[in-house]
Amino acid sequence: MTVEIWYLFLTTVLLAIMWIPHIIGQVMHGGLLTSKDYHELRDTSQFPAWIRRANRAHVNLVEQFGVFLGLVVIANMLEITNATTALAATVFFWARVAHAIVFLSGIGVLMARTLVFTVCWLSLMVYAWQIYSLGF
Repeated sequence: MTVEIWYLFLTTVLLAIMWIPHIIGQVMHGGLLTSKDYHELRDTSQFPAWIRRANRAHVNLVEQFGVFLGLVVIANMLEITNATTALAATVFFWARVAHAIVFLSGIGVLMARTLVFTVCWLSLMVYAWQIYSLGF
């Protein structure tokens, strides 16, 4: 197993568990869903900010996960793996962990969430550049 596939696995697990804080918060503050909640979306605007941030952190990873998955699969199919792709995958995963922590905690110092997200995006661009420059 390559480093890139390992970090794809870890990112998949992270994605699979990131919905849990949001759901726990919804149940704690809104109770279990009712039949009306299944028909009409529950209004979460009055829930504490950490619950809304937990949802957004999960959705944000969903939005970038497809790109990461695509890059890892393409690189794997083209048998492109090197120190740079391994580093890009490693940085992506750990930056996504940091992003989740910063997002859930609401840390606003130095625009930390935006900076960490940018690191995630840059790691994807480095990975893509490696595929482009070595595979085509």
